[in-house]
Amino acid sequence: MSDEKPSKAEDEYFARLEFERRRKEIEARQAKLQDEERARLKQLHHMRCPKCGMELAEVEFKGIKVDRCVACNGLWFDGGEIDQVLAQGKSFFGRLGNIFK
Repeated sequence: MSDEKPSKAEDEYFARLEFERRRKEIEARQAKLQDEERARLKQLHHMRCPKCGMELAEVEFKGIKVDRCVACNGLWFDGGEIDQVLAQGKSFFGRLGNIFK
């Protein structure tokens, strides 16, 4: 067996390796926590009114799904749906309004 001490360069090399290993562990743990939190928030807020928190009822009209709050009557669109509504023209809004009277 050799009684040689590791050189300063070797100490630095192994310290860097250990730091990188620990950094990757921490990043993986943080990513897992973020994913879990995102899933928890989605479950908590899915199909809930952003204004009052009550349930949303989804109604499909002319191929567009409209979410309406059962409590405050707020009308909510998912991404891209408002563009579809606007493409339908002015009369579409009147017909849409008749659904919720």
